Amino acid sequence: MTTVRRAVLTLPAALLRPDNPLPALRAPAGVHAVDPQTLAELPRDMARAIGRDPLRSILPAPVRDGYGRERTPADLDAIVIENDRLRATVLPGLGGRLHSLHHKPTGRELLYRNPVFQPAAFALNGAWFSGGVEWNIGATGHTVLSCSPLHAAVVRAPDGGPMLRLWEWERLRDLPFQVDLWLPEDADFLYAAVRIRNPHELTAPVYWWSNIAVPEDRRILAPADAAWHHGYDRGLDRVPVPVTEDGTDRTYPRNSTHAADWFYDLPDGQRRWIAALDADGTGLVQTSTDPLRGRKLFVWGTGRGGRRWQEWLTEPGTPGYAEIQAGLARTQLEHLELPGGAEFSWLEAYGPLAADPAAALGDDWAAARADVERSLSAALPREAVDAAHAAWRETSADRAPEEVLATGSGWGALEVLRGGHALPGTPFPESTLGPEQAPWRELLRTGVLPLPAKDPAHGAAPLTAPLVATAWRDMLETAPADPATEYQLGIAQWHAGDRAQAVRSWERGLKEATVRWPLLYCLAVADREEGHPERAAEHFAEAFADHEATDGGTEAPAGGRRAEDPAEEALADERGTGAAVRAGHSARAVAALGREALDALLAVDRHDRARALWDRLPAAVRRQGAFRLLEVRLLLAEGRPDGARALFDAGFEVADLREGAEVLGELWARVTDEPLPDAYEFRMRPG
Repeated sequence: MTTVRRAVLTLPAALLRPDNPLPALRAPAGVHAVDPQTLAELPRDMARAIGRDPLRSILPAPVRDGYGRERTPADLDAIVIENDRLRATVLPGLGGRLHSLHHKPTGRELLYRNPVFQPAAFALNGAWFSGGVEWNIGATGHTVLSCSPLHAAVVRAPDGGPMLRLWEWERLRDLPFQVDLWLPEDADFLYAAVRIRNPHELTAPVYWWSNIAVPEDRRILAPADAAWHHGYDRGLDRVPVPVTEDGTDRTYPRNSTHAADWFYDLPDGQRRWIAALDADGTGLVQTSTDPLRGRKLFVWGTGRGGRRWQEWLTEPGTPGYAEIQAGLARTQLEHLELPGGAEFSWLEAYGPLAADPAAALGDDWAAARADVERSLSAALPREAVDAAHAAWRETSADRAPEEVLATGSGWGALEVLRGGHALPGTPFPESTLGPEQAPWRELLRTGVLPLPAKDPAHGAAPLTAPLVATAWRDMLETAPADPATEYQLGIAQWHAGDRAQAVRSWERGLKEATVRWPLLYCLAVADREEGHPERAAEHFAEAFADHEATDGGTEAPAGGRRAEDPAEEALADERGTGAAVRAGHSARAVAALGREALDALLAVDRHDRARALWDRLPAAVRRQGAFRLLEVRLLLAEGRPDGARALFDAGFEVADLREGAEVLGELWARVTDEPLPDAYEFRMRPG
């Protein structure tokens, strides 16, 4: 009998502290991009899909960089779906990640299961972690929901048994989605039915990829003779499968030296599947209904950079992993169009597969594919997957939740309240509205955006989380003008691409603002994006100084200590203790503004002012890895390479080092001609 139950998973975990309080005005780094020359040479439909509605920013999502590298045991909320054959463990508070899929008859874990929770800066908005199956929606890259809670509830499955529903409102594209997970009785396959709805009038760009982590000592098989190869050099080339022009069989992840994506070009009409099989021909297979068209292999490569990233994401001694993936488009660089009032839905199945190792691992690629497809057809016929999807659509997709197991954000409730959307099966009740949504609910009710409330014990007022959709921008434009409203209006205008008007809004707000640093920060970003680095540096430095003056700066809040230590800050946030929580958010603002200002001052060779600002930072902030990196730059700018080398030799870790970052190698090369130590080797590109 299938069951769905709550559980607790205890793992060594790096705590997630409050999000970066500064609005995410800049577009995400373009590591998943194609250079213009390559784009011009691609098939026309692919080029159009790649260029469809690129993100101008990750607004309204926050930047999630408040984590470190120190791990302590932590209890994570989990939900277990189980029958006599499989046990699936889901983490509703971390994007609904399928953490584990255990096959009971063989005692095997079918996925790569990370033994720790260690965030790293791979999501579009920062924090992401490796392992399991993740549900990526929004735009090219790892979803901004990677480390966010989803709504979760028990619903009746098509066969009458219990089913786990996960759902949320994806804010980059303003679309609700759901993932329904169930195990038919005595089945060897976990079903995942997915639906994305567009409740608006206008067409929306849509992106979806299910990312499946598997041990890298596998052969990856998919029904294709060619693939689109994409690397960190931003090329996109169609290559043969399994053996590329250099004579290397790329279906074995360990045969690649450098990190790369291989998007398999599945023929029309071909059953959609991808498998990861070990030396005895057994492993995991994922299959789906036809709308989930794409299949992909991602490898870290055996080079020093790829190995270092694998170590970075887990604990020492953990075997490496690769990712097999399934998506709506041919490649992750493309987006589809979803008309207003329409929806996309499909069904995926995850389970064990046993193939003939002599065939599946042999040199005859056609025979290998055929053997895997025969084994899959015997274990789960294509018709059974189509029938399960049809039954789910007819009986379960719109069913109301029976028992709530976890609660996501209140943003969906706010959008339903504003738009009056009818979304059967995925309720967003007003009871989920919280403090973040309160100012916007008031704007919706009265036409006035209230000022952020100050804490009398600390004097700090946390910034209102932004909203940027057209409907909210229209309300801001007609609301009474005050500095807080002009700040929010400028953010919405900036996101819409009206940068000149955004700057005018921020400048108007600045004239009457008593707390000026949020507006100064926005103007600094605008200056930098428009090619005025000197003016940007001035505005960043002024924003930092204003925060010191208006928020207490590096001084302790009235009646208490300054929460400068990361552990203190996390504890204060967990306890939810008034002034301590505000102090924690204030410490995050100090670090965020200081980091931006130092970077901007060093970029225009103002190392004297950078040194003066550095000396005003709290000691605990200066000890953070990101600031050690800035100190290396500062020492080099001051002509002190020996001091920079001493920092490298002492060792530091930049917890939120971005995917594809090469800055550590570049700075090391300015210090010495010696080889870059393994601890700092994160470079992903060939050469």
